[in-house]
Amino acid sequence: MPIYEYICKECNHEFIVSLSFHEAEMKPEIKCPHCNSPKVEKKFSVFTAKTSKKS
Repeated sequence: MPIYEYICKECNHEFIVSLSFHEAEMKPEIKCPHCNSPKVEKKFSVFTAKTSKKS
């Protein structure tokens, strides 16, 4: 299940939310767990992919 990183625009609290692709497509209202503000912004997340091929 993908993990999405957010930052609250009210209190600058950074947090993560785990949503399935289906849940993310439905665009649920995400609120800051610290101050309960709906003014949150999704951060750009970096990821790595592991393969069996050697470089």
